[in-house]
Amino acid sequence: MSSHGIDAASGAIPEADVPRLGVLGAVQAGLDGVNAVMAVLSAVAIAVAGLVLTWEVAGRYFFSIPSDWQDELSTFLLISATFASAAWIQARRGHVAIDALSHLLSPAADRVRRIMADVLSFLFVSFFAWKSVTLLLEALADGQTTPSAWGPPLWIPYGCMSAGMTLLAVQLLLQVLASGHRNSQPAHLAPSPH
Repeated sequence: MSSHGIDAASGAIPEADVPRLGVLGAVQAGLDGVNAVMAVLSAVAIAVAGLVLTWEVAGRYFFSIPSDWQDELSTFLLISATFASAAWIQARRGHVAIDALSHLLSPAADRVRRIMADVLSFLFVSFFAWKSVTLLLEALADGQTTPSAWGPPLWIPYGCMSAGMTLLAVQLLLQVLASGHRNSQPAHLAPSPH
């Protein structure tokens, strides 16, 4: 079975250690609620981006109404959706992964490999979150905007990046901590947040 992502050949659902009991379980339950809201907002943002781009095409080619705001708005919406949904996807091990080694290693060695991958991912994502926060603070302090005529503030995408990567870092940390506990449960068996 794949340790990350859905195995397209077998349709197997991936397993992710997510804590369900104790303090870690309470933190995971809270994060599940936040992640569920972010996933819904991400879906709405993608739908709105599609509508904006459809309007841009229709307005430009059928009604001769050119505009310059739709590209930036769509970009902001897609950036927001991408980063906001990252932790929700990680909680289900839905990110793309190459797991060629998992079929060659013993179950114990594969477990160590997965934990190491989660630790390295956590370190990278934490660094990315920190850099995103510094960009956010700089954009707020300097009043940075895009160079277009519309000129929306850059704190919007940087804020979405910061929030999304912070949530992803917390999710990865919970999974790393849960990997050694008996009270963790594979994500596909855990109750889905509503």
